[in-house]
Parts: sequence; C-alpha cells; structure tokens
Amino acid sequence: MDRLISLEPSNQIIIRLEPDHKSIGELTLRNVMHTMPVAFRLQPTNRARYSIRPQSGVIAPLSTLKLQITYLLSTTDPNLDHDSDSFELHSVVVPGAAAKSNATLDSVPNDWFTARKKQVFVYTGIRTYFVGSSLLTRLVTDGLVDALREALERSNPEWRSVDSVDTHGQTLLHLAIARSRADLVQVLLEFKPDVEKPNRAGRSPMEAAAAGGETLIVELLLANGASTERSVGSAWGPLHHAAAGGHLEVMKLLVMKGGEVDGETSDGRTALHLAVGERRRECVRLLLANGARTDVRGGEEGDTALHVAAECGDEWMVRVLVGKGCAGTREGRNKVGKTAYDVAVEGGYERLYDELRLGKKGEGRVDQNGWTALMRAGFKGRVEMVKRLVEMGVEMEEKDEEGYTALHCAVESGKRDVVEVLVKCGADVEARTRKGRTVMMMAEELGYVGIVKILVQGGGGGGDEEEGERWW
Repeated sequence: MDRLISLEPSNQIIIRLEPDHKSIGELTLRNVMHTMPVAFRLQPTNRARYSIRPQSGVIAPLSTLKLQITYLLSTTDPNLDHDSDSFELHSVVVPGAAAKSNATLDSVPNDWFTARKKQVFVYTGIRTYFVGSSLLTRLVTDGLVDALREALERSNPEWRSVDSVDTHGQTLLHLAIARSRADLVQVLLEFKPDVEKPNRAGRSPMEAAAAGGETLIVELLLANGASTERSVGSAWGPLHHAAAGGHLEVMKLLVMKGGEVDGETSDGRTALHLAVGERRRECVRLLLANGARTDVRGGEEGDTALHVAAECGDEWMVRVLVGKGCAGTREGRNKVGKTAYDVAVEGGYERLYDELRLGKKGEGRVDQNGWTALMRAGFKGRVEMVKRLVEMGVEMEEKDEEGYTALHCAVESGKRDVVEVLVKCGADVEARTRKGRTVMMMAEELGYVGIVKILVQGGGGGGDEEEGERWW
C-alpha cells in the first residue's frame, strides 16, 4: 500500500477567483482503511498563499472529510505556475484514535507524523488550478488560447463561467472581439456563451464585432445564432455600425442572414442615413440594391438620406439617391420644414441646386418659420448663393409671417454685400413689414451707415465701411 488516503474527485484543487469574493477550493479525503482510523495533515509548500481548514484531523475507516482551501493573495494577479504551488499530505494509521465530530480537527499532535516507530505516508501530487472570472478575463486579455480552454473545461458548468465579465462590464466575448481574436472567440463559442449578453454600454457582441469590421468573428457569431438586429439597450444595431464604418463584407453577411436594411437606430435613422453621412459609397449601393427605403425620416431634425447627402454637399451621393428612388423625396421636408434643396442652399453647395431643385423655376419653398432659401441666404450673408438664386428666378418679394422680404433679412443682419446685390437686382426698398417698417427704417435704427448709403443710391455702393459698420 502506498497511501492510506485517496483524493476525491482527483488530486486537483479547483479554486474559483471572483472579484470581492473569497477564493475557495475544496478537496475530499477518503480513508481507504477498512478497520483503522487514519490521521492526516495537509500543508502547502507556500503558506503565504493558502490556508487550509481543517489542516489536520482523524478520519474514521472508509469515511470522508472535506477540506476547504483558501487562496490568500489578490484575485487580480493569481499565480499560474502550478508546479510551485504543491502540497504535502501526511497520513498515518492511529489505532484506537477517536474520530468524534470536530473534536480532533486541527488538534492532531505533530509528533504523530514524526515518530520513528510509525510508518508515515507522504503524498506531494496535489495541485491547484484556478478558474473564475478574474482568471478568465486575464487569459482573454493576454490571448492565452490553450490556458483559456483548460480553465473553462475545469469550471463547473453551473457557474456559467463563459459568461464572465470584467470589472468594466465587458464579457469575455467582448474582450476577445476588441482584440480581433477570432481564435479566442471560437474557443468561447465551444462552451455555449450567451451570444446576446450586452456589455455595460448595452452593446451586444455582434454589434461590437460589426463596429470593428470583424468579418470572421461576425461569421462565427452568426453561425452560433447571434441576432442581426439592434439589441434593447443599444443605440445602433450591427448593420448601422457596419454601414457607418464602411465594413462592406460585414454588411453582406448581415443582409444575407436576414438583417433588416431599414431597421432604425434609437433616434430613427437607418443604415442608409449613416452610410450616406459617412460617404460610404459601396455601402450605399449595397443597401439600395437590397431595397433600402429612401423616405425614412430620422435623427434630431427628421432628415431623409437625401437631406443628409445635401448637408454633406456630396454630389455623387445626391445623384445616386435621386436616380435610385429618392427623386420623390426631393419634395419631402424634415421636422424644421426644410427640403434637401434648402439644406444644400444653406450649405452653399451650388453644384447640387439643379439636381435638387423643385417644381417650376422661381417657385418658392419655405421652412417652418416661413423663410425661403433666399431669405436664409441673405440673412447669413451668402452672396454667391443669393446671386445664383436670383439668376434661377426665385421670388425676391416673397414675405414671411412677419412681412419680411429677403432684403429685410439681409438688412437686419447687417449683410451689406447681399443688400447691394438685391437692390441692384430690383428688390423693393419700399416694401414694409407687418409693423410697417421699411428696410431704410431698419438700417437707420440699427445704425448701418453703409447699408443706408446703398439704399439711398439704389445699389451704387455703400462706401468703404466694413460690413454692418454702425455710425455710433
């Protein structure tokens, strides 16, 4: 006989490391003697790392005793060198010794294991192995594939260790995805994690992979049943992230697996809005080819994709959208009453005017304040835009709800150059607001001496004064 005690279930002590919890493992000792009680003593070679309860005791014949082994150091930096963490198990037959409840636990005299007349058995094959979230997150962060698989294999399935999160709320899948490690993701998937579990920010693993353009990881997640739709706590879904990032191959996988091309972000935008806004041409083509709607209004101002293209001044994008179904949305207004044409005018993107222009030449279009594009251009001092609009034949004398014309708007904001252009083009300097104010009255009240001279001279120039310079 080489031992008096057997170890159950094996010689491995599995210690679970979790933040803010004691790091504890268990080991069961069985007395294999049929008639004799056996005394034992278990000691770690490194006592600074472990405590054992009970450390010694007497076990009745064929009985068992469960020991608790506690890891004493920080769970953030566990010792992974198992060979240095060995234990010595001493055992000796003690005829006539009593094994009554807990009376003999931790009270066995040391000389029982040193007496020369007794045969003391010594076993040094016990080893510790760590599991738990503190270890697993470290293994993923360090990219240790084999060690990760071993730790998961040793973990109790009831613990759901594969769904562990780090102190920042990142799951193991999120950590692996952030490091572009498809091999780590594959190992994790072998242990059936919750592929929809979000991180602290509410983003699912699929959303994280799509945002990073991780095509292979997206494919692995899809093969394991991950959803293609926006998760409950996330602002964007996988397709939104892929479209904004220009990750065309990821988009193809998502669409092929049934991803909703018109699915909306939390603020009502679609992947088309995002692709257009980021000038992702190939992504826009893919979305349109798969039937993406062009009339969806989203974002803070309720813009269509055509509004977004106009705001970017992207002539190619405007042309493609109009040619692929957005022509009918040129008349569409956002929440503030602007058409895509109005947005282009505000941005000064003259090359977009012809593509976005509506209706008959000179037909007016107003926002929710009753302002036309000419009024807005005049108020902001966009001289070239004003010239272009006048050349296009827009109505200069159209008024807003307060009776302001484009000339009133330009005078009020002190835009002398615009005033000069409008006066030269025949704007009515005698037009009155609902309160009866002419542009001359406004210029005099505001002290714009240069503008007064232009109005008096009928557009002949306002002298050398700076724009909007007052006389006081």
